[in-house]
Amino acid sequence: MSDRPANGSGNIEPSSADIDVATRRLMAALEALESAVERRREADRDENELASRIQALGADRSRLADELDGSLVKSRRLERVNREIADRLDAAIGTIRSVLHAGEDS
Repeated sequence: MSDRPANGSGNIEPSSADIDVATRRLMAALEALESAVERRREADRDENELASRIQALGADRSRLADELDGSLVKSRRLERVNREIADRLDAAIGTIRSVLHAGEDS
């Protein structure tokens, strides 16, 4: 004789030990699912944080590119002014030399 009573359809009813095992398996599966969901949520948070950082880096890059463009314009302007000053100094030095040479010849 079996310790499991049979129902009217010929199926064997599960014992309380079988139900306990199934319950523990179900609980373990639910815990595994909860862990997987939490890992996915964490991954989503990390992904969102990464996207925010990338967006901030893009904004910084744009700002730095604008600053670089402004610096290049300023640098070119300073180079042009520097050449003009050098040309004027050369002209002034030439004038001074010619005056000095004219004074020596007199």
